[in-house]
Amino acid sequence: MDLMEYQGKELFRTHGVPTTPRGEVATSVDEARQLAAGFGVPVMVKAQVLTGGRGKAGGVKFCRDAEAAAQAAGDILGLDIKGHVTDTVLVEPASDIAEEYYLSILHDRLSKGYKVIASVEGGVEIEEVNRTAPEKVVKVDLDPTAAFTPADARRIAEAAQFPEETLDHVAELLAKLHAGFVASDATLFEINPLIKTADGRVIALDSKVSIDDAALFRHPDLAELRQTGGGHPLEVAAKEKGLQYVKLDGSIGIMGNGAGLVMSTLDVVNQAGGRPANFLDAGGGASAESMAEGIAFVLDDPDVEVMLVNIFGGITRCDDVARGVLAAIDQLGGLAKHLVVRLDGTNADEGRRLLDEAGLDGLQPAAKMNEAAEMAVARSRDA
Repeated sequence: MDLMEYQGKELFRTHGVPTTPRGEVATSVDEARQLAAGFGVPVMVKAQVLTGGRGKAGGVKFCRDAEAAAQAAGDILGLDIKGHVTDTVLVEPASDIAEEYYLSILHDRLSKGYKVIASVEGGVEIEEVNRTAPEKVVKVDLDPTAAFTPADARRIAEAAQFPEETLDHVAELLAKLHAGFVASDATLFEINPLIKTADGRVIALDSKVSIDDAALFRHPDLAELRQTGGGHPLEVAAKEKGLQYVKLDGSIGIMGNGAGLVMSTLDVVNQAGGRPANFLDAGGGASAESMAEGIAFVLDDPDVEVMLVNIFGGITRCDDVARGVLAAIDQLGGLAKHLVVRLDGTNADEGRRLLDEAGLDGLQPAAKMNEAAEMAVARSRDA
C-alpha cells in the first residue's frame, strides 16, 4: 500500500524523522487560500497523487501569498499526472533550501534483506544519477536480523560523502528512518529530496512510502489510510475485480498466467523495442471466465494499442484459454485493437486451432514468446 506525501510525512514524524513544517490538505481553491493565509508565510502547493513527476507536470508550485496559493490550487486540482487526477493538494510552509540530497531504505528482493541508498545528488531521479554518476550513489545491504546502530548510520553517511557539517544530522535521521521502516513493516521509505536548510538543519522535503499489504493487520491505523490513498484509477478498478494488475507507461497491454511469466514477457517486449502498458497476472489456474475478464479489462485501457496474452498451459488448458479469448472478444463486441495470443503447453495446438478458425481480423495466435513479442511490437508501430 502506497501513501500520499502528506501521509508519509506524518508517519515520518511519528518516528521522529524531521520533516518540513506540518501542512494541511485542501480539496478546493478556497480551502487552499484559507490555509495559506493562516500560515502567513510563503507556501508550497503540491498535488497529492501516487506517482512521480509532479513537478515536471506542474503539480508543485511555490506561492508567496494566499492569492497565489489559490491560483496554484486552481491550476493543480483536476490536473492529470500520469493518469492520476489530482483531487487533493498539500499546502505547507515553504522551506529555505540550501542543498538537496537523496536517502531511502527499501526491501531488496535480490538480497532478501534491506538496502540503504544514499546520494548527495537529490531532487532528481536516482536512476538517472546512478546511470550518469554511479560514484555518487552508495548502496548498502543490511541484515534485517541484525541491529542497526548509530555507528552504522554514520558510516553510510560518510561513504555517501555528505558534507562534514551534516554528517551527524544525516546519521541521526537515517537511524530514525530505519527504525520507522522496520516498525511500520514498510517496503520503501524514500526521501527525495532530503534537504539541508539555510539554517543548517537536515529534513525530509518529500516522502514516498510503501507498506507491506500482508502486514496491515498489525497496523490498523495505516490500513485506514488505504481509503484515502487512491492510486491509478485502473489499478483501483482492477483491485475491486480481484485482478493482479499494475499500470505501466507503454502501449502494449500484457497478460500472462503466473507472475514470473508476465515479468519475462515484459522483458521480451522491451527487448523487441516495445513498451508494456501494464502487468497483469491472470494466475496459474486461470479459467476461461477470468481470462475473458482480464483481456476485456486491458483492452479497455485507452493507452493500449496492442495486447499480448502469453499463456503456458499446465493446470490451465490452452483450449480453455482460447475459448476465454473468444468470449472476451464477444464481450467487447469485436476487436478494435490487435490481439496477439501466444499459447504453449497443454492442448496448445487445439487452442491455436480454435483461434485460427475463428477467422477474426486483428487476432493473431503464436507459439513462441519471442515471436509473439515481435508481432505485438510490429503492430504497435503500425497503430
